[in-house]
Amino acid sequence: MIRSDTLACGLVPLVAALGLSMLCTACATAEDLGEYWDTAEEEAKYYKIVEIPVPKELGLEAGSLEVLPDGRLAIGTRRGEILLVDGAFEGHPQPTYTHYASGLDEVLGISYRDGAFYVTQQTEVTKITDRNSDGRGDAFETLSDIWGFRNYHEFAFGSKLDADGDIWVALCLSKSYDSDVPFRGWCVRVGQDGKATPVCSGIRSPCGIGPNEHGVMFYSESQGPWNGSCSLKVLKPGGFMGHPASFKWYDLVENMDTPKVTPNSPSRLTVELERVPELVPYAVVFPYIKMGRSISGFVVDRTGGRFGPFENQMFIGDFSLSVVMRATTEEVNGVWQGACYPFREGLATGLLACEFSPQGNLIVGGTNRGWPVRGPREFALQRLDWTGVVPFEVKEIRARGDGFQIEFTKPVDTESALDPLSYKLQAYTHIYQQGYGSPEVDKTAPRVVAARVSDDRCKVLLTIDNLVEGHVHDFDFSGVTSAEGDRLVHVKAYYTLNQIPR
Repeated sequence: MIRSDTLACGLVPLVAALGLSMLCTACATAEDLGEYWDTAEEEAKYYKIVEIPVPKELGLEAGSLEVLPDGRLAIGTRRGEILLVDGAFEGHPQPTYTHYASGLDEVLGISYRDGAFYVTQQTEVTKITDRNSDGRGDAFETLSDIWGFRNYHEFAFGSKLDADGDIWVALCLSKSYDSDVPFRGWCVRVGQDGKATPVCSGIRSPCGIGPNEHGVMFYSESQGPWNGSCSLKVLKPGGFMGHPASFKWYDLVENMDTPKVTPNSPSRLTVELERVPELVPYAVVFPYIKMGRSISGFVVDRTGGRFGPFENQMFIGDFSLSVVMRATTEEVNGVWQGACYPFREGLATGLLACEFSPQGNLIVGGTNRGWPVRGPREFALQRLDWTGVVPFEVKEIRARGDGFQIEFTKPVDTESALDPLSYKLQAYTHIYQQGYGSPEVDKTAPRVVAARVSDDRCKVLLTIDNLVEGHVHDFDFSGVTSAEGDRLVHVKAYYTLNQIPR
């Protein structure tokens, strides 16, 4: 079995040459990641962290999670195993772990249907069944391996089975800048019959893939070349996600033409969208460090309110900062966009995977292998349980033609919410360039000129001067209090305004 010793070693010489500070934990001491939101103590009143014990000798490095019909938790690991866990969802978990399969390679996607596991590993999508019913997989069927594999960094992230029974696979580039073998930097869709259909090109370094809250397939992209910051992007069929290294494989795809214009460097995404019709903008930008630095797996809250007031929102982890964030999306003028919000810090390791339990709690797991990680442990499996107390938070931001609608989880204090000075706002974008990442550029200062509170006092309509399409609108709501006089748990939120609603 081929195993990766690190996720990022191949980037170290490049990062050093660019004068950046991202270090590989296998090669050097990670830099101090510093303070973050500094809200963990307040967050714990609403969402407590529950340890799911893992035997130390197991060395669990969770890369994907699935809840089985019988109530067990299935874990696909970076070490190439599938583990079945009894008792992970109990109030005070004392779980037992059994091996279902081993000898796989970086299981970064797992799904279960009709008695079979469907796993995505670096080299293929595999269907695994237990024919003799002894609790271990004994039939391994390759559904598709149309993509190439040559470098340890060529990870493959797979979705769960969609409504058609297909798995969507987002394929890392070979070394962040290159596509050395077929379909590296592409998304492909694999059917039950093994047919693989290329969906779109231009992916760099994904770390999660699945439907958004509206059922449309998205993936999480890391900051790097041609990506000024981490982001969520829609996997638009025939689209180009932004990194041109994968152009060379269009010759292998029927009925899909290579984008006719190679992007300029440096530029702005709004400029290149006019030049390259296939280019897909970031739906949600996660401003670097403020909101993660290596965003990862995500899942939609379909718990029916058992996880608190954020039903039908996306929850997404971050590998480096060991945090969970929220995101919401909407389609405006035919273009996807939306916002991200802080949620919970203080997790124990780098997060790769998350999944809701049948009880409505959020399971998270991962490892510290590869990049600098704030969490102190090599690996961990944890659970976020809602305490039943509703936090005062920004629930959702939605774009309007003259500003934004802000929805809160609790009624606001009318006086503070009506005051335009309660809201601080800045806007910026990133350079679209071949270089690694980007500073925040083209900064503007949109101004809140009026606020109107809804009858239930849970929504505020903000009229704003100087909205800027293509910019992240960076909100600070520190002046708003609840009707009971409480401050927000998190005062920050970030909306990516690709389109102003017509």
